[in-house]
Amino acid sequence: MSNRPSWDDFLKGLAVYWSQMSTCSRRQVGAVVVKDRMVLGEGFNGIVSGKTHCVDGGCPRGQFSYEDVPAGTDYNDVPCYAIHAEANALYRAGLDAAHGATLYVNAEPCTQCSALIERFGIKEVVVVK
Repeated sequence: MSNRPSWDDFLKGLAVYWSQMSTCSRRQVGAVVVKDRMVLGEGFNGIVSGKTHCVDGGCPRGQFSYEDVPAGTDYNDVPCYAIHAEANALYRAGLDAAHGATLYVNAEPCTQCSALIERFGIKEVVVVK
């Protein structure tokens, strides 16, 4: 079993894997909430089910390049209709279950997601490089 990944590498890979489902035209992000090696929730960034995806023109922010709207531009100035991967994963896990868990994500969380991560009581955030 020498080529079996460590649990940490496996869970990092899951975050990257989920990012492939993203429908955002600017960034593909995936996240996984894990506690005691059990996946409690997973998510990717994209528009709510049933709505027009970002890649299909459903998001105002998605119509711009990073030159036009740099990363970190306030979401109130140029709206984004997507739910971020971290939020999707946390909501799927649930507030009580996520407390004390680890969040694996393939991008640095934004300010709003960082606040959610704190509120859900996540003990560690592993950003996959």
